[in-house]
Amino acid sequence: MESTGTNTAPAPGAAPAAGPPPVTVPLVVPEPDLDLVTVPARQGLEAVDIIRRAASQAGGVGPVLHDGSGGTLGFLVPPGTADAWDLPGSACTQTNGRGMRFGDVVSPTAGGTGWLLPPEAVGPVTDPEVLRAALGEAARLIEAADNCR
Repeated sequence: MESTGTNTAPAPGAAPAAGPPPVTVPLVVPEPDLDLVTVPARQGLEAVDIIRRAASQAGGVGPVLHDGSGGTLGFLVPPGTADAWDLPGSACTQTNGRGMRFGDVVSPTAGGTGWLLPPEAVGPVTDPEVLRAALGEAARLIEAADNCR
């Protein structure tokens, strides 16, 4: 779920291109410079639950993408987050405003990617500090669960 830097969206009114869909999902969002934090799906799902349970955290969780294979989740975060993101086991990339639109009625289909939490169902973007804390807690919970086996 990384941005390729290539705008793969067809021109308005153009016929869809033949061939397989692209493997990555570039994004076009109302704020065209949002960043995308990608994490392993297990950790990301735990983080979504942690953020949702913490009712006192402002904003809550924003839109979240999942890949078709179920391997990763992507959290939309404010622009500039990628400049300082250094959480091991995750990546943060700039979307540079390319690809899919928030207002699309149908879930994104490129590479089997879709919305876990669509933009219209949640708040704006996820606060990076809230996400960082939730991902850290999720990693600790997963490690503890794995060590109990």
